[in-house]
Amino acid sequence: MSRPEPRYGRYVGLLALVILVLITINTIVTKPNGAKGIEPGYAIPPFAAPLASGTLNGDVNVATHTNEGTAGRIPACAVREPGALNVCELYRGKPLVLALFVEDGSCPDVLSQMQTLTSAFPSVSFAAVAIKGERGPLLALMRKRGLSSVRVAFDSDGILAGLYKVASCPQVSFVLPGGVVQSPALLRTPSLTTLRARVQELVVAARRGAAGQASG
Repeated sequence: MSRPEPRYGRYVGLLALVILVLITINTIVTKPNGAKGIEPGYAIPPFAAPLASGTLNGDVNVATHTNEGTAGRIPACAVREPGALNVCELYRGKPLVLALFVEDGSCPDVLSQMQTLTSAFPSVSFAAVAIKGERGPLLALMRKRGLSSVRVAFDSDGILAGLYKVASCPQVSFVLPGGVVQSPALLRTPSLTTLRARVQELVVAARRGAAGQASG
């Protein structure tokens, strides 16, 4: 006659499974999953997203042509709604620093750093999009951090996470006039000194590109 299995045995196994799942989730959230954002030299995907400070609602428009179903009825670059953040307009004729973030934890700290740099770099567009964000919490976040010069939009269904190959939070892209990525994305909140240096590199690269076009 075999000995009965201790009653707590199955609970130990269940606890081990729960711990394993939590470790896996933590790894996915805190470490890059192989994606590094849009590579330098490639154009960023176009989009038009509702501004947190506006009244426009709905999913982000990511269409590149007319009548693309759920992606959008008209191309994202053609959106002219006053309550929309149109990324094509942001990089039209000027460089862009674009942060994709979530509202939790220390991730939004990068927005305060971007706000600090706006006065030093008036020729640069600074913008951010909250992945799975909502207008109410975002407005509170903007007030708390004094975001007056950084345009903030939200992506309620999270489609930009896939299009922009988001691997961590925040993900900061440095975009030349015309929409081409200038340098590798930052995959974590940088120091203010590091962010300032990267923005300065972007500005220099944009001026060099403009000078090259003029001489050509």
